[in-house]
Amino acid sequence: MISKSKNLIALFATLFLLLLVIQGYFMYKTYQVKEREIYRDVHKRLTEYTDRLEDKGGMRKSPDDSIQAILVRFKNKEITKNEFLNLFDKNRIDTEKAFSKFVDGQFKNEGYEVAVKIEYSSIIFNPTRTNLIKKPIVIYETEKKVKKAGILNTGTWETTSKSTNTDDKTLTRNDSFSLKSTTGYEILNIKSVVFRELTLLFLCCIALLASVLLLYIFTIKNLIKQQKQIEVLHTIVDNISHEFKTPIATLKIASKTLKKNLNQDIIPLIDRQIVRLENLLHQLHKEENTDEMTSIQPEDWNFFIQDLSFTYPKNTFELQSNIIKELPFDKNLMETIIKNLCENCVKYGASKIDIHIKSVERNLEITISDNGEGIAKKELKNIFEKFYRIQSNNIHNTKGLGLGLYFVQKIVTKYQGKIDLKSEINTGTTFKITLPYEY
Repeated sequence: MISKSKNLIALFATLFLLLLVIQGYFMYKTYQVKEREIYRDVHKRLTEYTDRLEDKGGMRKSPDDSIQAILVRFKNKEITKNEFLNLFDKNRIDTEKAFSKFVDGQFKNEGYEVAVKIEYSSIIFNPTRTNLIKKPIVIYETEKKVKKAGILNTGTWETTSKSTNTDDKTLTRNDSFSLKSTTGYEILNIKSVVFRELTLLFLCCIALLASVLLLYIFTIKNLIKQQKQIEVLHTIVDNISHEFKTPIATLKIASKTLKKNLNQDIIPLIDRQIVRLENLLHQLHKEENTDEMTSIQPEDWNFFIQDLSFTYPKNTFELQSNIIKELPFDKNLMETIIKNLCENCVKYGASKIDIHIKSVERNLEITISDNGEGIAKKELKNIFEKFYRIQSNNIHNTKGLGLGLYFVQKIVTKYQGKIDLKSEINTGTTFKITLPYEY
């Protein structure tokens, strides 16, 4: 189940990332399409006007009112290159404000900040195929400058002036020029324009992603909650399974004893084990069990040790207790602590187990010492872990699930107590548990 939950979480994460990539790609392509659409609209609305400007050539106000004449004079070296360029530059400056006003007026309602630049990229003298300019000449430009044209429009036109001999009709002069022009458009605020026009679409995409993300988070939380519930259930089952072992073993021995001879001490022992089994059963149905906990009485400590002595007759259990009053601890949990620790001592070779129980300044102290095999230092930090068992040459020497000490620690933690552990190989181990309490 846990493995399936992890796989489902991974699947949801993969699907969410896939959706994120698809929506990102969709939004990017939509942005590009809208950008091209806006540029095409700007180009369409400006083309007719810019074509007329190019036809004028920017030189109608020149002395001889003709771009043809200017080109001829420059080709014949009647004016210098600087004078030639200055004519175009002066025209650009003179018309810049009016040109900008016209362009801004065309797109005022849309809020587009449009920059336009018209330039001659080449001027070819046709008879010799000579290019009269080495770099483009700007003839018209708006006050807003074009940095990177979003769209370019190119065109080529010719201007020709010829002279012929009146007698034999021969060609005496041929001044023919081919001019190539380039018009560049840039919408300086294109990003904000596109985002503004696609705001609703983007918000819908973001809302969809947010909804999927919330669904993903909600699903993950539910899966984690279910996984925790399953882990709790496993812990309860493990706990109950482990706790059932001792009373069942004790009842088996008591049964065998009864078959041989009747012993008056056997009957109370059986009764205690039956009560313990009933209490364990109630733990499986806590929601149905409304009884309060059973506080531990002074005589209960003796009963715990008597049960252990009966279950493990070959081992010696010695109890020293100064408890003379009821303590605010759950009897079943205290029994689990005593029996789990003592059984652990038996499992690992102890023949004698000393149990000291006393109350010191509102603290219950439980000390259990044995003369068993002892625990290696490298094992001490792990022995309270769930399912952990001490190994020798990677082979478990004793039977068990590795849950006894784990449950002891859980109980100590529940009461906000602490466990001190000392052990020496071939000498023995001492557990000291301190549980604070208040009346």
